[in-house]
Amino acid sequence: MAETIRKRWPEMRVVHLPDYDNLPAELPDTDIFVGYSLRVKQLKDAKKLKWIHSTAAGVAQLMYPELRDAGILVTNPSGVFSVPMAEHTMGLIVALARNFPDSVRQQDRANWSQQELWDRPQHLAEVNGQVLLIVGYGSIGRELAKRAKAFEMRVWGVTRSGEGHGDHVEKMTPAAKLHEVLPEADYVVVSAPETAETKHLIGAAEIAKMKRGARLINVGRGSLLDERALISALEEAKLAGAAIDVAETEPLPAESPLWKTPNLFITPHTSALSDRLWKRQTALLVELVERWFSGKEMFNCVDLERGY
Repeated sequence: MAETIRKRWPEMRVVHLPDYDNLPAELPDTDIFVGYSLRVKQLKDAKKLKWIHSTAAGVAQLMYPELRDAGILVTNPSGVFSVPMAEHTMGLIVALARNFPDSVRQQDRANWSQQELWDRPQHLAEVNGQVLLIVGYGSIGRELAKRAKAFEMRVWGVTRSGEGHGDHVEKMTPAAKLHEVLPEADYVVVSAPETAETKHLIGAAEIAKMKRGARLINVGRGSLLDERALISALEEAKLAGAAIDVAETEPLPAESPLWKTPNLFITPHTSALSDRLWKRQTALLVELVERWFSGKEMFNCVDLERGY
């Protein structure tokens, strides 16, 4: 990324830091910061800073009052993660339906487990005709919907306003009416942004609304899901299964009860990772910098009031 920017704008001084150790010395002269986060103390040293481009789609780590009041533009790479996350999530849906996690565990034991897998209360299932409810129907949700439609699933979306791009979605619902649609869903995928309003968006009350035998997947942020409520629902077999790619504490501690929760499939925050990721990140940043210097309208601008 740094080398691409240097070649395109040789007159600009581009500093690439592998870590935050030498950041204090560079901040006073910095006009544009590209990275994951700046803390309040660091922001105070960045006297010339005009624009922060986050390399993470989630920007909760930047949503503090001092930055909101500084008049600094904040952008994010929204969209660059959508395809790998949609493919990963579709994989989780199929894995839960076909019980791939238990197949792998039995393979590790050299056990031909056809009968055992069939005898599980969570029968091997098909996803076609099932209702997929995507809570947080943004760019990730739209890419997931395209793939789910190819599997002949019925896709419903939930957004803050109840509006959204509807080519692949059968029904759109405002977040205020989430409880009304949860009972109809066979699969619930959580991919909403992390804000103060979305903390424990899915908790005990929401899980209680889901049909017995439904499956829950969180690929958004760990804070969106009440982990204690999820553990209880799976231990009591109120849900047929669940998958999480994110956790409230990451890395997930070895002593976390999530590791031993029945019918829970865990991937270690890998849904956004892809061999094409930094090519996409670089292309997006180059386009933004082009617009910045030419005075054109910027895109992927973070709403500092909403927090995404």
